[in-house]
Amino acid sequence: MVTASLGQQTTDLLAYIGGWYRSLKSFSLRDEVTAPQGAAVLAADLVEGFCRQGSLASPRIQGIVPAAVGVFQRAYAHGVRRFVLLQDTHSPGAEEFHAFPPHCLRGSPESQTIAELLALPFARDFLVVEKNSLHPALGTDFDRWMDAHPEMRDFIVVGDCTDLCVYSVAMHVRLRANAHDYPQRVIVPADAVQTYDMPVAAAHQLGTLAHPGDLFHLLFLYHMALNGITVVSSLVE
Repeated sequence: MVTASLGQQTTDLLAYIGGWYRSLKSFSLRDEVTAPQGAAVLAADLVEGFCRQGSLASPRIQGIVPAAVGVFQRAYAHGVRRFVLLQDTHSPGAEEFHAFPPHCLRGSPESQTIAELLALPFARDFLVVEKNSLHPALGTDFDRWMDAHPEMRDFIVVGDCTDLCVYSVAMHVRLRANAHDYPQRVIVPADAVQTYDMPVAAAHQLGTLAHPGDLFHLLFLYHMALNGITVVSSLVE
């Protein structure tokens, strides 16, 4: 039940979170990551099926490609050599398709890494982790990779969607570190993550669930910060 009190709390909170978002600072690799051999870039779902083709492709997500690629380039120039691409690669009868339309089927063009990343001269260094759900570690080898690299201290997360796979990746790494008392940091540059938009009016017309992109992008960035994730405006050299 929506009450006047809840409405006022919502108004006050959105104003507060808006101020928080506007106050975000850039994150300097040079100043903050003094041991690049202990840093990794984790990319959530930077695949064709969310950028250019298929039922879930979004121009909002395609719009962050230059910023996300820039993170890869700056990180590599700084000496980072660990790049993990966590990518939807679904089975034909994926259970997830009860919640979302079929997308990124294994072997399809949609499941392929975006061309801009593959064009990078260090693309050979990428580790691709295929996943059949929003979660980076359920049914994958991601945690095995994490266990094999205990020297990792900084994880930079980019990609999509802010409230779905990005959130799942960042929260998994953060909570895993908390559970084991690992001295690790998770960094999310706000300009290199994004989510899709399904306005309320369109949701009514299509008979589906609304997904306000601007609101969910903002709320989930804030919620990640509430959980100890370092949310920044952008990543710079």
